[in-house]
Amino acid sequence: MRQAEPSPYRIRARNTSAYAENKIHDDAVARRLGFRGGLVPGVTIYAYMTHPVVAALGPEWLERGAFSVRFRRPVYEGDTLTLTARETVRAEPSITLEVTGLNPQGEACALGTAALVRGSRSEIPSLAAYPKAPLPAARPAATRERLADLEALGSPELPADPSEAAAYLDEVDEPLALYREPGAPAHPGLFVRQANRALDRNVLMGPWIHVSSDVRHLGLWRAGEPLTTCGRVARLWEKNGNEYVELDLLMVADGLRPVAHVRHRCIYKVAERELSV
Repeated sequence: MRQAEPSPYRIRARNTSAYAENKIHDDAVARRLGFRGGLVPGVTIYAYMTHPVVAALGPEWLERGAFSVRFRRPVYEGDTLTLTARETVRAEPSITLEVTGLNPQGEACALGTAALVRGSRSEIPSLAAYPKAPLPAARPAATRERLADLEALGSPELPADPSEAAAYLDEVDEPLALYREPGAPAHPGLFVRQANRALDRNVLMGPWIHVSSDVRHLGLWRAGEPLTTCGRVARLWEKNGNEYVELDLLMVADGLRPVAHVRHRCIYKVAERELSV
């Protein structure tokens, strides 16, 4: 029987990084770069977008699903976002959902594709291909030359702290009860937040922007399990005066169990002019 699609999910966006080191979230700096104000982080929008996916596909998606997302327009503090998940493929055991985030003007500010092959197991990358490395004692400035020279990124760690996982649910206003049950899975938005840390804990940047991510879940990660992010710079390029980087990352729980593979793309140097994302 065809499963009913989840109702649209509406949420008031919060700039969860208003006081962060990345000043793209600061009103004055963002206006200088051509925006209306500080940007709501892409990682926060990603967290919002996973809500209708988990509502539709359940915890199995958290264990072996995938999600590709790209951000098309800025989202600002207080914007009411409408998130919809429309089933585009159901050829059992495969299910694909098209996820759209609409701003108050009805414009698509984020587009995503969520997928699940029920009963399948993802191919697990080799841990040896993603060695753990120390974070730099002093971060160098982010330049193309410096990023290209990095053989392995320093590995940021999220310690074993269930209270931090619970605080994150409040930060992104997540209402699903499954994240708060005993032995609950951790929220998948934390994968993408840690992908940001793999960049900004290794190099020092001015205002920068998360533009897209491809996330593949490799196993269930539970709230409170320590998480290490290992990886490398996969690609560097320039477009319209903006400098881009793509990271290839493996998320490892308890130091030995891969739980997610992430390809993460950011503008690490924003052109000093009006920008459209």
